[in-house]
Parts: sequence; structure tokens; C-alpha cells
Amino acid sequence: MQIERAIRKVAAKFPKNSEPVLTDIHMQVIPESAELRTYNDDMEELDRAVIEQWLEPSEEDLYEVAATAIKQCLHQLRNEVEAMSILRPFSFVLMGEDGETICDLYIVDDDNIMLDTELLKGLDKELDEFLARLMKE
Repeated sequence: MQIERAIRKVAAKFPKNSEPVLTDIHMQVIPESAELRTYNDDMEELDRAVIEQWLEPSEEDLYEVAATAIKQCLHQLRNEVEAMSILRPFSFVLMGEDGETICDLYIVDDDNIMLDTELLKGLDKELDEFLARLMKE
């Protein structure tokens, strides 16, 4: 719910009927405070939220957990996200503490679709097997 609320706050800053701007949305996870901070391309803060579930010290791979949770929320709120007055294509990007890009979370573009990495797992093995069968024939 906290992630959804943060995404809705950001979407509200880019209402559908406003003049479109050129930016991506950068989401930064701060492990020490369990914060999710959201910025535009100029690194102007758009929102800040504490995600209570991330306060647990047992989270070993916080970035992976955060990326999965944010992707799910973005997908659920896709109608609001895709209605934002941002020039297309634009993306939601997960950043680490130092500002380095960890992964693309969601890409909004009329012509392209971003496939989740879960769908692509094992694809290289299947393609290798297919190619090996073709080479035998």
C-alpha cells in the first residue's frame, strides 16, 4: 500500500491534461531507513515514503524484493502510470544508494513492451537446444 501511495503521488504531479515534460522517473531504495525516494531526471525529489516491510533486517536482497514489489504496483496502476503527462517513451528506473541504475522497472511506450525477466528465464537454453537440433538436421 505504501508503494502504491507513493506511485499515485508521483502520478498526480504529472496530471493527464498538463503540458507533457521530458523525464524518466528514478526510484531509489535507501536500506538504512527503508525509504523509497522518487526523483525526476534533474534529481528533484518528487516523493519520499518509508516502506515498513523493508525495515526488517532479515531482508538480504532488498533491491530484488523492492524491484519485484514496485513492478507489481506499477503493473496494477498501469492506467494511472500510462496517463502521466510525460513524453513517451519514459521509464521507471530503480537506483541504488549511490545513484547507480539497478534495473528498469517499467517502460511506457506506445510501440514497445518490456518483458519481465521471469518470462525470459531459460530462454537462452531453449534457443541453444533449438539451434543444436537445427544444426543436426
